[in-house]
Amino acid sequence: MYGLRVAVVGGGLGGLAAALALRQAGHDPTVYEQAEVFRPVGAGISLWPNGVKVLSSLGLGREVAALGGRMDWMGYADRSGVNLTEFSLDPLYEAVGQRAWPLARADLQDLLVKAVGSERIHLGRRCLAVESGADAACVHLDTGEQVEADLVIGADGTHSTVRSWVLDEALDHEYVGYVNYNTITPSDEEIVRLGLWRTWVGNGQRASVMPIGRDRLYAFFDVPQPPAEAAEADPDPKRTLLSRFAGWAPPVDRLIRSLDPARINRVAIRDLPTASRWYRGRVVLLGDAVHAMAPDLGQGGCQALEDGLVLTHYLTTTDRSVSDALSRYQAERLPRTADITRRARNRAQMTHGQDPLALQSWYQSLKRETGEIVVAGLIQSVASGPCR
Repeated sequence: MYGLRVAVVGGGLGGLAAALALRQAGHDPTVYEQAEVFRPVGAGISLWPNGVKVLSSLGLGREVAALGGRMDWMGYADRSGVNLTEFSLDPLYEAVGQRAWPLARADLQDLLVKAVGSERIHLGRRCLAVESGADAACVHLDTGEQVEADLVIGADGTHSTVRSWVLDEALDHEYVGYVNYNTITPSDEEIVRLGLWRTWVGNGQRASVMPIGRDRLYAFFDVPQPPAEAAEADPDPKRTLLSRFAGWAPPVDRLIRSLDPARINRVAIRDLPTASRWYRGRVVLLGDAVHAMAPDLGQGGCQALEDGLVLTHYLTTTDRSVSDALSRYQAERLPRTADITRRARNRAQMTHGQDPLALQSWYQSLKRETGEIVVAGLIQSVASGPCR
């Protein structure tokens, strides 16, 4: 099928990438985003090789490499700064045929907006409801507009309006046990040397810095908190970090003290139970709207990118019906994203101390880690995507 009119609800990374893939395949997508201006959620994104391959297939590989940070090594240290392990990521890159390019979310969003074309993106349009008939679907916007299309894509994130209609019920998020603080800060070799993704661990907490483009670091901190505390606002996130990481290694203290408190994001980490259905009629879900996952495998954004590419593939290659294409899309994507969501939750629970014995066992295993086990886990996540 070609030339489908597609209304994409949500202008995040997944919605924009899907719109780009659809346009390049000969369809007619339009994006409806509720924000008046684009404000990326989160400071950075760990764009692993499977996500890079999707963007490369859309003609953006060179730009992504120019925007991303060169990440050659991965290492762990304990809270006092004693090195536990450090190893090259070359075996991963050799196995899958592509480097990772972590980058700022704002940079990737700007790249996708330009590639899609501003004329196809309508800001300040909040989706109130959707409906589907046999031959068309409709989006009802808060502006009073009713947008009719051959297909509606719900890419409207974790609090998706479209998801509630597709599933005909609310799907409640589940708190995984910790709060993440994240920001972007200038590179500093007194904190970490160039090309190294460094993580300090202790007491179920994590402080981490990942290289991104333009000589900057994506810095993130994990703090286990009970649900009630996690749900409360934090009026002084920098003070919280200085308190929770007091006495940690000098690079961690230097990192926190260098941060601009106004630019620190705070997110209580939640995921979604696996949905049994991804589409209803001519309305379909992708990205966080259907498989919001803990960031512990770094795959949330990458899986949204894969969704858009696979959905476009089936919409373009099937000649039976839209329903047939959506069925094939769901059959391919549901098992993969369910597996990654499950593994991300299991890792979140283990590395953040929900089982103290398992946590201490992991810390001890890092002293013996030479890279093979970690790289094998990364390969498991990235090698089975649509761009092999």
